[in-house]
Amino acid sequence: MLAGETKTTFPSIPRAADALPESAVDMAAPEEHDSPAEGPQPAVQEEETKTFKDLGVTDVLCEACDQLGWTKPTKIQIEAIPLALQGRDIIGLAETGSGKTGAFALPILNALLETPQRLFALVLTPTRELAFQISEQFEALGSSIGVQSAVIVGGIDSMSQSLALAKKPHIVIATPGRLIDHLENTKGFNLRALKYLVMDEADRILNMDFETEVDKILKVIPRDRKTFLFSATMTKKVQKLQRAALKNPVKCAVSSKYQTVEKLQQYYLFIPSKFKDTYLVYILNELAGNSFMIFCSTCNNTQRTALLLRNLGFTAIPLHGQMSQSKRLGSLNKFKAKARSILLATDVASRGLDIPHVDVVVNFDIPTHSKDYIHRVGRTARAGRSGKAITFVTQYDVELFQRIEHLIGKKLPVFPTQDDEVMMLTERVTEAQRFARMELREHGEKKKRTREDAGDNDDTEGAIGVRNKVAGGKMKKKRKGR
Repeated sequence: MLAGETKTTFPSIPRAADALPESAVDMAAPEEHDSPAEGPQPAVQEEETKTFKDLGVTDVLCEACDQLGWTKPTKIQIEAIPLALQGRDIIGLAETGSGKTGAFALPILNALLETPQRLFALVLTPTRELAFQISEQFEALGSSIGVQSAVIVGGIDSMSQSLALAKKPHIVIATPGRLIDHLENTKGFNLRALKYLVMDEADRILNMDFETEVDKILKVIPRDRKTFLFSATMTKKVQKLQRAALKNPVKCAVSSKYQTVEKLQQYYLFIPSKFKDTYLVYILNELAGNSFMIFCSTCNNTQRTALLLRNLGFTAIPLHGQMSQSKRLGSLNKFKAKARSILLATDVASRGLDIPHVDVVVNFDIPTHSKDYIHRVGRTARAGRSGKAITFVTQYDVELFQRIEHLIGKKLPVFPTQDDEVMMLTERVTEAQRFARMELREHGEKKKRTREDAGDNDDTEGAIGVRNKVAGGKMKKKRKGR
């Protein structure tokens, strides 16, 4: 029945709701006024008790889901998995924290069980941390059936990656830049037998960052494959890619409007920019006992704020693009293990990272792209939990903030603060700022010295040349000043 219905497709992307009446009922069920016309009424009861087995997932994988604590499928999984198992190409839209990884991992592992082969699927992601996380999920789901995966990202020795690829893993999870590198330089590695291509956070991959790399990858993989695009936000560029990469795709949209989760309490604080640090310390004191994720706009500011908070006795840890890959993973693991309660990050960490215990997200620097706001605040209130998000708005950020409000379609309330209490902290914070600046300067000089001695071995994606220039310029000025 389903296959018959999906055949009547038009050039525009069909909604999954057309292809799968039950899922239409699922989306309509919460709103009482919207009673579904097509589907018979009893289907509502079925929806409530849907299991992975009902979606067509094999028993082995259903057991793996139970062990991971996935008791029932999420909305995006209910929509996407049956269509993927039928062999359709999929565009999946769902808010962050809604189980997108499971929605593509389960059908791929299901197909792998039916026709085992090496280099079976390729998953492209925009950030390295997300690649490691997806790999963990694949290995957890496929542990009982012996699935092997390889993570191919920058910032890590490419020789060991070449060896991992020589063993021909079943699933390759990669960032586009490093994958192109291996396709061009690693002998004997090709993706000519690939059966599945997944793009997670597709909109970010397609932003100016990786468009040329994606085009190159599409040229060297077989046309006869299944393609899944998943993201929380979709853009015009995706439509261009969809024409190039997908055949007659089905759109599974759980959230068509740009959405933030209902259980997320969102606030803003309108403050003068010179008191930002003081207000941050006040909020960390007010909400003490929670775990925080604080987003800054630059690597430098992330490092500075982390040092500032450490000077004031907070257990803060930074995560940004100028740290080596091992340090980045170290930071993330310490935060995940609750050894640190405050993670300061750039937008490197705003997408896809699933850290279950983030209670509060603070936008210390307001995001310049409004869509990044949705991804940042999506780090809290995941998988049905509640959470808070507080955005700092200074006199320079008003327009950006109005754009965010316009995008999510709500007016945010002010976070209540006692201004006199905040001002009492000024003196201590100013002193900590001074220490943080001194430490940053020392750190910069030390880095410069070691680079001059040893030459820079860290291959963090071409940023080094620019950093040397920038750091060099700053240092010279400071020395002259002395």
